Amino acid sequence: MIKAAVVGATGYTGAELVRILSRHPGVELVALTSRSYAGKPYYQVYPHLYNYIELECEELNLEQLVAGADVIFTALPHGHSMDIAAQAVKQGKKLVDLGADFRLNSVEHYHNWYKVKHTAPELLSQAVYGLPEINRAAVAGSTLVANPGCYPTTVILGLAPLLKNNLIDAGTIIIDSKSGVSGAGRGLSLKTHFSEVNDNFQAYAVAAHRHIPEMEQELCKLAGGEVTISFTPHLVPMTRGMLSTIYANLTCQMDSEQINRLYRQYYAGEYFVRVLPPGMLPQTKALAGSNFCDIAVTVDRRTGRVIVLSAIDNLVKGASGQAVQNMNVMFGLDEKSGLDVVGMYP
Repeated sequence: MIKAAVVGATGYTGAELVRILSRHPGVELVALTSRSYAGKPYYQVYPHLYNYIELECEELNLEQLVAGADVIFTALPHGHSMDIAAQAVKQGKKLVDLGADFRLNSVEHYHNWYKVKHTAPELLSQAVYGLPEINRAAVAGSTLVANPGCYPTTVILGLAPLLKNNLIDAGTIIIDSKSGVSGAGRGLSLKTHFSEVNDNFQAYAVAAHRHIPEMEQELCKLAGGEVTISFTPHLVPMTRGMLSTIYANLTCQMDSEQINRLYRQYYAGEYFVRVLPPGMLPQTKALAGSNFCDIAVTVDRRTGRVIVLSAIDNLVKGASGQAVQNMNVMFGLDEKSGLDVVGMYP
């Protein structure tokens, strides 16, 4: 059994990790850390896991925690995973970081976008960007994985077939994304107060969202050249779910049938990416609780643009499910292990 520890276990992504790992046939949870709930049984924080999790939340004792685990998941805000990663590497353990500390290859970009000094820049060259459908071989050989952000997961998976085949103008990409409120985390804030979110629909971080450099970095790798995007995220009054609508100008004449065939071929054998048949569009409710990414693509022949719709559960494929998928790849397990769950509906 793989011994797993979750640092930051009482946030929403931490709780989703614990839920998935508690049912994973190859994993034993050995430590759950929380500064806010140290000493409390985990099920008192998250009652839905009563009789599934007997562990208590504990303060982080870094060297001890790393020594007792085979893999450490860090579900922490940016700036808080660097020391833990350094200790994991020192002890020869594997780590999956669900935060932003190892997603960007450039220390300068990290500082510019996150306004935090990177204290472990020497680890950036070791970190692998953990989108298994794109970087599976690198993930398999890694000890430090940077789990992608939720918005980038929808966008990169949505655009990969087009960029790899040089079918779109990389300077014309426009992304309109919507996320459920759980993406903002469990911390209290006016922005996610019920009275502010309910019956409301709003854009935020327009032209300034911190996932922009992450998306451009990985899209450039796929395209083999510069990619510049326009990205606008929105908050919608639902708990889970994320849907991105992506527009770009085609560089050659293709119809919807040809584009769909390309996507089906590109993602053939990828269990967690479902390319939907023509006439069927992604919807967030069909993905709740699952690790799938549903994609639909069509060509607007009138404008010469391709339109890609890409949807996930932001807490699963957009965070914790993808982290477990990465762990499975790192340890040579069946990639579906612990994750082969149909979404909840309605």
